[in-house]
Amino acid sequence: MAESWLDQLKWNAEGLLPVTAQEMSSGRILMQAWINREALAATQNEGRAVYWSRSRNQLWHKGEESGHIQKLCGIYLDCDADSLIYAVEQIGGIACHTGRFSCFYRKLENNEWQDIEPVLKAPEEIYKK
Repeated sequence: MAESWLDQLKWNAEGLLPVTAQEMSSGRILMQAWINREALAATQNEGRAVYWSRSRNQLWHKGEESGHIQKLCGIYLDCDADSLIYAVEQIGGIACHTGRFSCFYRKLENNEWQDIEPVLKAPEEIYKK
């Protein structure tokens, strides 16, 4: 029997891989998260980004609460087979739980972290629970 594409990946000791979500149209990095085999298989099958929430110890379908889903455009594997990129279309233009376009909204300037992106929508308007 041929080796599964999932078996060709170098999962860490916890059975996880880091994955970076990148907006396909602009190339902007949106976020970094973790996946397990189940999350990666679900992403491939559903055509939308699914992650593994380490804090909740469960699958996390991006946008399940906010509506800001990530439509999958492609999955890319690095040369060491231990890190992935999800190329996505970010629905709603917000990837970060802080209400910003990207989770990478702080930049080191003059030895201090500076916010360089505005909040597009207040988190309390996004997450009503």
